[in-house]
Amino acid sequence: MTALDHTHDVNAHSWLESANAAGADFPIQNLPFSVFRRRGTQQAFRGGVAIGDQVVDLAALAATPALEGAALQAARAAAQPALNDFFALGPAAWRALRHALFALLKDGAAPGQLALLRDCLVPQREAEHSVPARIGDYTDFYTSLDHALNCTRLLLAEGDVTPNFRWLPIAYHGRASTIGVSGQTFRRPMGQVMPPGAKAPLYQACARMDYELELGIWIGQGNAAGEPIAMAQAEQHVFGICLLNDWSARDIQVWEMAPLGPFLAKNFATTISPWIVTMDALAPYRTAWPRPATDPQPLDYLDSPANREAGAIDIRLEVWLESQRARQEGRGPARLSSTSFRHQYWSVAQMVAHHTMGGCALNPGDLLGSGTISGPGPGEAGALLELASAGRNPVPLGDGDERGFLEDGDAVLLRGWCEKPGAARIGFGESRGTVLAALR
Repeated sequence: MTALDHTHDVNAHSWLESANAAGADFPIQNLPFSVFRRRGTQQAFRGGVAIGDQVVDLAALAATPALEGAALQAARAAAQPALNDFFALGPAAWRALRHALFALLKDGAAPGQLALLRDCLVPQREAEHSVPARIGDYTDFYTSLDHALNCTRLLLAEGDVTPNFRWLPIAYHGRASTIGVSGQTFRRPMGQVMPPGAKAPLYQACARMDYELELGIWIGQGNAAGEPIAMAQAEQHVFGICLLNDWSARDIQVWEMAPLGPFLAKNFATTISPWIVTMDALAPYRTAWPRPATDPQPLDYLDSPANREAGAIDIRLEVWLESQRARQEGRGPARLSSTSFRHQYWSVAQMVAHHTMGGCALNPGDLLGSGTISGPGPGEAGALLELASAGRNPVPLGDGDERGFLEDGDAVLLRGWCEKPGAARIGFGESRGTVLAALR
């Protein structure tokens, strides 16, 4: 686990005033990465780091004398149109660049350095983003016990999860080609569905469109095929975390899942936030990873003292829905639910260790989905399927509007942040995606 250092100092401030605003997502203690360019230009995409309401252009910064040594090497790698080469450099390089940026952006920086940095800033309102890395492979996990129980009990009130759920982090291999960055729009998918009582399936547009509140886990350094990553080293292979919406066509999913699991119901769109919050930035928000004594305890390869002590991360999460009607009437989005990633039954380290234990090679830029994040209390469900009881109890949106499942024109917004006394609040920005009508 990452140790706390001077970059986590709650009293540190930036010379850029917008970074010091109360409730801001991007203070100097955060410094998340993305890939961006100025909107409306044909500039090459390049790596950037958020600070307040600005983006540090790493291509511009790498061309100045402000950096040297490992930090300069890291900035040059991160200045590319994708962050894969930067990810591959590993934790020492990631930390060198973080520390150098912190020094350059901190209040009291040398006047000459301050002038260099100001010339490398781009207002966030003028930036457009791309998926931050070339994603070779995408794996989606299923690791929230609360979510799994909620879904199971929609069918059987006293039902339980499958026996393997409490023994291993379940996952399936997803589709990387339809992963898009916040602002993504996509058409409601067509597919086969089996109506209740029917003798043959129908080919039609999805009628039960849903979202799933997840986090995306970006792999930094990979591992060689046949060489599993041990729990003790797992988080050294993780660069950082973003927001992720795993859109789901529930009626298509129910019909196709037996016997091999999700396919077309999950491969039409996945929306991520542009900013990757580093594991270093998340260090103040580590918390104990609990496992009830009455539950099976992890096998040795999925267990470690460090994971039990601080394997969970208290990332607060919210889901908001903006209907087309709300947009037309100038109303804001309605909040549907809120929860925390600390409730997840399996940790980030366990996902990585299990993914590789059979010999699978992870590569820089691979993306893991955490699985839907639901908490134990009312209003903590991470999918509309749970909140609306499979459409039987629609969720009110205000002004008489309600949703059992998503309608055309609906935009779903995921938001995330970490906050506690004695630590700086850090945010993840936003993941926003919009459902369009099917192309029939």
